[in-house]
Amino acid sequence: MRLRDAGLTLILMATVLPACSRLTFIKPDYSKGDYEPVSEPVAVRDNAQVKQRLAAQDRIALASSRLQNGDLDVAEREAKAALQQDPKSAHANTILAAVAGQRGQTTQAGAYYRQAAELAPASGPELNNYGAWLCANGQAAAALPWFERAIADPSYDRKASALANAGACAHQAGQPERAERDLRQALQLDPDNTVALGAMAELAYARGDYFEARAFSERRLAASPANAASLQLASQIENKLGDRAAADRYVRRLRQEFPKAGAADAVETRRP
Repeated sequence: MRLRDAGLTLILMATVLPACSRLTFIKPDYSKGDYEPVSEPVAVRDNAQVKQRLAAQDRIALASSRLQNGDLDVAEREAKAALQQDPKSAHANTILAAVAGQRGQTTQAGAYYRQAAELAPASGPELNNYGAWLCANGQAAAALPWFERAIADPSYDRKASALANAGACAHQAGQPERAERDLRQALQLDPDNTVALGAMAELAYARGDYFEARAFSERRLAASPANAASLQLASQIENKLGDRAAADRYVRRLRQEFPKAGAADAVETRRP
């Protein structure tokens, strides 16, 4: 399985204030800040080290906000300033990774994601992020242990994200049994997880179970707006099931909604 469009979930920092919520950096849609924020406890001791750390957190919050608004230059500047104040900030590294990713600097993004994971070696979000980067960049087998570590984090409240990523990546690595196990666990936690639903549709399609593939594909399309990959797969499934009209509808949607996407395998059926 190729990891296209929203094929994986990534995690990013949206704010570092104590009350911040967790999102998902998954799937990954960098343009919309498709990531999950990470929070850390704030010490209350009034000393120079704590003050410096709090100042770094303020910069990270600003960098995250600018990143979500598409202001990459300010996001990068503030994240780097935060690292000057707190060199061990995994959050600042995560923001720099996302900035690099949006700029197409794939290798640099991976280095920042790895640094974040090494600085927070037991933190689910950072581990999930680095695993997602590895899997999306042709290192599926190497990614799986990082997802396992993310899932093992008892405080990680987005395990469905890591499980969905792990399942999608295991499918890419040629481990269908492991893929199905992780994907079904993800759907038990989050029945509308689009990564897991899309990957289950691909998994069922690959083994020739087209009716099950259709069921997961329809759930995926109902759960969130379609992407090019989900529409192309839906058209392929309907072709296998012999529903030419449905296949044609998906192809037309693909061409209308994603005119720049290739549709070589989603060929509209021609009737005599």
